[in-house]
Amino acid sequence: MAAAKSMTKGQIVDHLAKKTGTTKKVSTMFIEELVALSYKEAKKSFVIPGLGKLVVAQRKKRQGRNPATGAIITIPAKKVLKFRIAKAAKDSILGKK
Repeated sequence: MAAAKSMTKGQIVDHLAKKTGTTKKVSTMFIEELVALSYKEAKKSFVIPGLGKLVVAQRKKRQGRNPATGAIITIPAKKVLKFRIAKAAKDSILGKK
């Protein structure tokens, strides 16, 4: 079974332009502005209604293992970026349980 390829940026822009009756240039500007806004607002959490939420989370310090040597190492605490999928998106894509 061959995996389906994801849409390219050009295909997304073309689709949005056709659906909204705008130009590809306007659709490209919209996508780029949405992405820039999400980067700027992610520290406070950024929600795209119906799709999900972009949040910054703090990971705790933890023990790990060096796969090459098997030695136990301490992995330091750090901030990570997570995207939490909205329930509506899960239900639409996976079906309701």
